[in-house]
Amino acid sequence: MNRSRYSFPTIALHWITVLLIIAVYCTMEFRSSFERGSPERDLMKTVHYMLGLSVLLLTVARLWFRSRQPYPAIEPLPPVWQHKLAALVHLALYVLLVGLPLLGWLILSAEGKVIPFWGLELPALIAPNEELAGSFEDLHKLLADAGYALIGIHALAAIYHHHIVKDNTLLRMKLK
Repeated sequence: MNRSRYSFPTIALHWITVLLIIAVYCTMEFRSSFERGSPERDLMKTVHYMLGLSVLLLTVARLWFRSRQPYPAIEPLPPVWQHKLAALVHLALYVLLVGLPLLGWLILSAEGKVIPFWGLELPALIAPNEELAGSFEDLHKLLADAGYALIGIHALAAIYHHHIVKDNTLLRMKLK
């Protein structure tokens, strides 16, 4: 293994996840372009659900790959406070990448709706409960909004490291 970069599966899963997250956010941001109850709006919501669950699946795979490989070192080594802050942001991102899709699955379950996943129908996680569905929706929205900030911080940190500090932080995640 090249110790200066993450493994190819880890890198590929990272960038595929980035693309999926962009699509997940776009489907929700642009759904309001369509009238409530319209087939187009319903399609946007269904695609949102399936992409979100795909993010969950890829994140689990990514965590599995990362747990079995050493992290490539950042050169030159950043200050301890930066390392700790980066670890905290990464943890928060992983919580969102797992938590948001699970909350979406719980919302659909609590609403008594079908949970679509690329031609499959996933089982409900809980029994229908409209009150609980509303609480899950509120939390889902709050965390999704926080996701914008975390994603921005993550991207800005990578750009900062690459262009200002000129270390190998971003290069470790380069496809080739």
